[in-house]
Amino acid sequence: MNIKNRIIKESIAEFIGTALLVFFGVGSVAALKLTGATFSHWEISIIWGLGVAIAIYCTAGISGAHLNPAITIALATFNKFDKKKILPYISAQLGGAFFAAAIIYGIYGSLLNNYEITHHIIRSGLSGLDTASIFSTYAQPLLSTQWAFIIELIITAILMFSILAITDDSNGIANGAMSPLLIGLVVAIIGGSVGPLTGFAMNPARDFGPKLFTFFAGWDWVTFTGGRDIPYFLVPLVAPIIGALCGAWLYSHIATPYLSEIKTL
Repeated sequence: MNIKNRIIKESIAEFIGTALLVFFGVGSVAALKLTGATFSHWEISIIWGLGVAIAIYCTAGISGAHLNPAITIALATFNKFDKKKILPYISAQLGGAFFAAAIIYGIYGSLLNNYEITHHIIRSGLSGLDTASIFSTYAQPLLSTQWAFIIELIITAILMFSILAITDDSNGIANGAMSPLLIGLVVAIIGGSVGPLTGFAMNPARDFGPKLFTFFAGWDWVTFTGGRDIPYFLVPLVAPIIGALCGAWLYSHIATPYLSEIKTL
């Protein structure tokens, strides 16, 4: 298989995997908001985590299951991932997230319209954030944009560090087929811990793809601004990338040298 065909197949896998995790996660939020389902916050976090795990199981053997532009960029920077694949991977991830948001919109469309009518919601106004938040993330109103940025940076750094630790064969623990579940558990724990503050995006594609969809579906520019002076979409778009780079740097400069030293003893 030549390099072009390989990149195409890997990008398709990234599209499918990202679509799966967004489908499960956004679907659970839609069920909670629009059907009166009695999910707790922890249950929503578990669904997101299991969605990530299933998506990894489905695509890891083909593309490595990045499913997240922040992870792709961090691996290309610190783990020798082929930089020629960065743009195709990220494009596929964004496309998959957009596609999944469109599917959830189609499935829940009538319930969504009824909810908006009942609650007097105008999509293109600030009230539209109530339903836009089904598809993408927004910080708690009392949380400043700056603090939201810091939180997203920190939790993505934790996620990236954890992924590298879980998948590192030299780490002394053979995880093998358990790795996707453990990564999903990390996502769920982060969601359970600080999720209500920012929506625990940790993934530019997971957030920006659905935001782009809601823009075209009638929410207009409020979906990007989040009703803030500093457009909120920049937080889950930029902070996870910086966070993933920090997490990967920490692992490669602290854990990896120490593990290498231990192996030589």
